[in-house]
Amino acid sequence: MLSTRSLSWSESFSRASMFLTLLTGTVVALALVAQATSFGQGFVIFALLLLPVLLFVGCATFVRLGEINSEDLVWVQGMNRLRRAYLELDPGIEPYLITGTTEDLQGVLLSYGAGRELPSLRGNFMHALVTTPAMIAFVDCVVAAVLAGLVLAQLGAGMELAAAGAALSFVVALVLFGVYGTRKAGEFWLQDRPRPHTN
Repeated sequence: MLSTRSLSWSESFSRASMFLTLLTGTVVALALVAQATSFGQGFVIFALLLLPVLLFVGCATFVRLGEINSEDLVWVQGMNRLRRAYLELDPGIEPYLITGTTEDLQGVLLSYGAGRELPSLRGNFMHALVTTPAMIAFVDCVVAAVLAGLVLAQLGAGMELAAAGAALSFVVALVLFGVYGTRKAGEFWLQDRPRPHTN
């Protein structure tokens, strides 16, 4: 299970790195084209071709990172189950276990090092903001905002309207990512009922 978790985390970091590398390459390419075309029509066409691809890869990365996190929860539950079996065989080892021994939320959080008490709502929110999927989602929202602003500008909207549309696109994308991530996490705990254990 530890080796499987290691492979999952390697994939997670590789996917995030791949997306950020593509983002860097896209920004550099846009800068070079902008310099060559003086932000003319060629730059706009180039940006409209690249940004949707970048946004697709970013969204795919976000979804896959969520799946990897769900898979990791399964492996942590499995390790907790094994520790529970050891504890049932020899209750005297309990003082030496520093990670969880149950498959419920508190047991999993304990194995992740979240402490013996369930974290507060504020703690959950702050933790969610600094995760890799949240970082990818934020970058995706920026890309979506830039793309929306560019499209609006090409459709003849003024600078103020294009900026407002970009800001609105950012907020809508952020809400959609948040709802999706929260729903996927909730579905995991609703569908994957912890196995009851004997005392």
